[in-house]
Amino acid sequence: MLTELRVRDLAVIADVTLPLQPGLNVLTGETGAGKSMLVDALALLLGERASAEVVRPGAQKAVVEGAFDLGAHSHQSLVRRAAESLGVEAGDGMLVIKREIYPEGRSRAWVNGSPTAVGVLAQLGAVLADLHGQHETQSLLRVDAQRDILDAFSGAEVERAAVRDGWERLHELERREADLRAKQDEVRRKADYLRHVVEEIGRVAPKVGEDESLEAEARRLAHADDLGRLSRELVQTLETAGGGGGLARAGKLLASLERLDPATTQWRELLDAAFANVEELAATARTYASGADGDPGRLDAVEQRRDQLFRLRQKYGPSIPDVLAARDASAHELELLDTADLDLRAIAGQRETAAAEFARACAALSAKRETGATRLAHEVNALLPELGIQDGTFAARLQPRTAYHAFGAEDVTFEVQFNAGLEARPLARVASGGELSRLMLALKVVLAAQDAIPTLVFDEVDQGIGGSVGGSVGEALSRVAHAGRQALVITHLPQIAVYADHHLTIAKESTGREGIATSDVRIVSGETRVREIARMLGDADMGTAVRHAEELLRTASTRSAATSETPSSPARLRPRR
Repeated sequence: MLTELRVRDLAVIADVTLPLQPGLNVLTGETGAGKSMLVDALALLLGERASAEVVRPGAQKAVVEGAFDLGAHSHQSLVRRAAESLGVEAGDGMLVIKREIYPEGRSRAWVNGSPTAVGVLAQLGAVLADLHGQHETQSLLRVDAQRDILDAFSGAEVERAAVRDGWERLHELERREADLRAKQDEVRRKADYLRHVVEEIGRVAPKVGEDESLEAEARRLAHADDLGRLSRELVQTLETAGGGGGLARAGKLLASLERLDPATTQWRELLDAAFANVEELAATARTYASGADGDPGRLDAVEQRRDQLFRLRQKYGPSIPDVLAARDASAHELELLDTADLDLRAIAGQRETAAAEFARACAALSAKRETGATRLAHEVNALLPELGIQDGTFAARLQPRTAYHAFGAEDVTFEVQFNAGLEARPLARVASGGELSRLMLALKVVLAAQDAIPTLVFDEVDQGIGGSVGGSVGEALSRVAHAGRQALVITHLPQIAVYADHHLTIAKESTGREGIATSDVRIVSGETRVREIARMLGDADMGTAVRHAEELLRTASTRSAATSETPSSPARLRPRR
């Protein structure tokens, strides 16, 4: 809930702090004192477009700050989750929002000390507060909110989830079917090319590593004469070294050493190994020399094979594994021509089943909505005369869709007809004013258990009413405020003000800072509150007005106590006197 609202240099407000509490908060004061400016300030705080004209003349900027306690109540937990989804940290359970508006029209915003976009304020505002009056920020004006509220009021959570799941299943099957058909068409268009790829690579039948081995063989065949000559010379050199050459001489010297120093005998193994290695190398070189003769026919065959592999690598490479992968991919795509029709038939069967299940889920949701819409209209219409809308009618209209969607077979629109003979119109197209505010109040009373907005603000709810109707409106406001919410009401009617749990007054001083009129807010209670109610009745100094004020306060206290002690249907108010 909103615990405090501070406004500085906004129009006639120099510096005002509005302390608020749970329950029904009522703000009263003389006409022109700036009551509605505080609602304007709250609207700015919650993302409404700012105008440079709101800055107090002579001020550098207008500043609006608000502190919201997220608490542990179920409504507040919804706000907490919404804040977290926007990346707003609220670890201590508080949201402190600040906005500055400058004379040139620009503005800046912060949430819990971190800079943020005004758009984020608007998204937070959608779950923090409903403003009813000249500001069209009410959640109930949005068609998606109307649908959600009707479903909650109708107890259709299970049916709604079934529709959503059925839609997702059907949509996924339709997507798979469309993708497979598109793929099938694509394969048909390039089938000849795919067959050419498979056949061309298949004819050559390349093997991994073949190109490297052919390159080495081609190099050997191209230099066969030099390789033969060099290998034969190597054989001759090794035979000389192993016979009467250096190694033979080394053997004689080692024998002499052994006679003089027996410790050198261990060198004999090394010399024998040298003899063996030389002999092995000579034999290997001799064999290599015998096979190193050039073979022009084989060289031509190797070069032709290399050319085949080169062309494949150019088209499908750059490597042999890439060529083989291209062959396999083309073959796999061609297989689709054989399997797609069978797969499409299977998907079509699944889609038909899913469509039937989805249609049944939609029908079940529609039945719940029809029952809920009738009951909602009945309960709201029962309240409207008590709230001064004698000829008004409300309806939750279900409009069938030509194509179903994830929310069912129909759209939900809240409609209202304020006067007999006039056309019923959607709430979003009804001009803002007292009648709309009271209709919203009736909806809030009936939807007390479903509406998740924790703070409600009513600015024009008393427009065009008075007397006992004002008392019914006050009782309705009290009922809504005590249904786990906080309500702030701007009113000039004492019949409404007497229901306040927390009464504040605003007054304008004729000469304020720098000679500009300014407003101030104070909390009233006890005798001061009685005199404020008497002022609203007529003359605060008249004994009759004071006694009338005391009687109104006692009556409101009795009715509020009876309401809280004896719960009843939210659509039933106490009879008017």
